[in-house]
Amino acid sequence: MDFLDIAGKTILVFGVANKKSVAFAVGEVLSEAKAHVIYSVQSAERKESVAKILPCADIFVCDVEREQEIKKLAEDISKKYPKIHGIVHSIAFANYEEGLKPFHETKKKDFLQSVDISCYSLIAIANAFKDLLDEKASVVTISISTTKIAAEPYGFMAPVKAALDSTLCFLAKSFSSFSQIRFNSVNAGLLKTSASAGIPGYLDYYLFSEQLTLRKKGLTTKEVANTVAFLLSEQSSGINAQGIVVDAGMSVNYFDKDIIKKATRF
Repeated sequence: MDFLDIAGKTILVFGVANKKSVAFAVGEVLSEAKAHVIYSVQSAERKESVAKILPCADIFVCDVEREQEIKKLAEDISKKYPKIHGIVHSIAFANYEEGLKPFHETKKKDFLQSVDISCYSLIAIANAFKDLLDEKASVVTISISTTKIAAEPYGFMAPVKAALDSTLCFLAKSFSSFSQIRFNSVNAGLLKTSASAGIPGYLDYYLFSEQLTLRKKGLTTKEVANTVAFLLSEQSSGINAQGIVVDAGMSVNYFDKDIIKKATRF
């Protein structure tokens, strides 16, 4: 028997933008495991572009900033799929159009928009799909390996991800009153994605993080996707309201002797 045992199960994946997206890698892993993967993207234009890389996929459109669209998405999907066995929430946005600014200069509208898209959307999606989700469904969101380190380019997205980490705990508790639906996150280290490319100065941070991993090799979206697939499966049934850190050991290696030598060499 296949270890994941998710063949034939229907999984809804939010957030594919292109082949570098974590959501795309998740879809690939799930499809390899013979799950039935359906997708939700932000706009009709995005659907057109994603359809080119996922030509046989069932792709829906939903702008999560509009709660009515989330409700309509649930209605539309329910007409084709009687049950959803899992949801992958791989959605995040921060407005960096004005470049890198000190954190205390964060604009209210930018912060609240980021909370709305990156965090509140998980609550809205869970609520809209609660009657469509299988009684033992699994919901997985994508967070970051730590929200305690003040990485300047990441700016206000880190506090937003901290809110997301807390949100999944409250959702798990809330849903436990009527189901066994689980909520977890994969807290990934730095990745090469098109979204991360929009973060000012990200490349230098990525290269630094790569050297901090115990293996001296950067994390891949496939590794994150593999963990997502595990959390979606019944094999992870004992894991709920947790964030699983996937960072290739970076978080224990900040005092790597070779990095220290390079940093203190004047």
